[in-house]
Amino acid sequence: MKLIYLHQYFNTPEMSGGTRSYEMARRMVLAGHEVQMVTSYREEDSRRRGWFQTEESGIKVHWYPVFYSNSMSFWQRVKAFISFAIAARRKAIELDGDVVFATSTPLTIALPAVPAARKKKIPMVFEVRDLWPEMPIAMGALKNPLLRFAAHKLESWAYINSSAVVALSPGMKEGVVRAGFPAEKVAVIPNSSDNVEFKHDSSAAASFRAQRSWLKDKPLLVYTGTFGRVNGVAYMVELAKELKALKSDVCILLVGQGAERDAVIAAAKDAGVFEVNLFVENAMPKKDIPALLSAATMASALFIDLPEMRPNSANKFFDALASGTPVFLNYGGWMHDLVVESNCGMAMWQCPIAEVAALVHEKMHDTDWLESAGMASRKLAEEHFARDDLAQQLMEVLKSTVEGHPERAESIAPGLYNMKV
Repeated sequence: MKLIYLHQYFNTPEMSGGTRSYEMARRMVLAGHEVQMVTSYREEDSRRRGWFQTEESGIKVHWYPVFYSNSMSFWQRVKAFISFAIAARRKAIELDGDVVFATSTPLTIALPAVPAARKKKIPMVFEVRDLWPEMPIAMGALKNPLLRFAAHKLESWAYINSSAVVALSPGMKEGVVRAGFPAEKVAVIPNSSDNVEFKHDSSAAASFRAQRSWLKDKPLLVYTGTFGRVNGVAYMVELAKELKALKSDVCILLVGQGAERDAVIAAAKDAGVFEVNLFVENAMPKKDIPALLSAATMASALFIDLPEMRPNSANKFFDALASGTPVFLNYGGWMHDLVVESNCGMAMWQCPIAEVAALVHEKMHDTDWLESAGMASRKLAEEHFARDDLAQQLMEVLKSTVEGHPERAESIAPGLYNMKV
């Protein structure tokens, strides 16, 4: 197959952030397919103008300079989305392909994808990474009734023009089906575990700890990712306060960037925990995250408690599983159920923070529990979320769609994850 793969925020392992599209695309190349990736180059100080091309692990990547940051305002983000959509439409139409594969967010990726598929008379497969516009509406970012109407129309237009849809969780599939798309044409292919790259490395862990004089052999709870409103990273400040009150030696490390980062640091300073038992570092390239997770005693995934967030498919969750690290969650949904059913960590949804702190201190000093939970994490990664397996499912969905059978999507990747069966 020849794939025209549209993802505005494509990352390589040399960059910080999720690498789903990179990992999926490089496996497509290894399987003999040709992949043309259409994406944006997001550096603020870039002197680049217009399209340029690189090759990443056999993927032909077309970059268009459009600055983007998690610290941007809503309207600045919208401007970046539209700027890229206009440029990407022209580029996608230029390329040769058998299928257009467009991955959100943002939902505006449909604006170049649909015209390109129509012009070339080839099918489009749409990948849903978040339930837009439900999420920005729930967060209060889309308050204007006209904007909400337009966003829902864009969502409907994207689905109407898709031959098949790939959803990143069972809950996302439910949202797509609620919007009127046929269930049999929806595959569930979550974010995945890179089980080779993230396998626990004792020497990398020792090196990571040796470089931080504050850490030594203390238990370490880590968070890696965006400091955004929806992530609610300030939760860790409250947890650090309670741990300090307990005179616990557990340390918390937050790694990342985002609009709320400065506010989290300020809150930590006010609470008297900044660089006492809570530490903050800049975002790391994805290739450096395995060492961090090898050094961690437990890894967290955080979100504010919104029903619309519960179907999420956070990369950090699957990275933790791959590294055999127990997982800490503070939100409900399908991942919460996975943690509870598989005993691979701590599912603390709606638990009082004082109780959470006491349990964190207890569990992170319980070597038997840590070993058992870590083994359960790795088992989940190997049996249900291995990247090679899920990439193969994605290729089968795309191939079936090209062959005129998008209705096979659900049977190829049904997304059934009941650990009790």
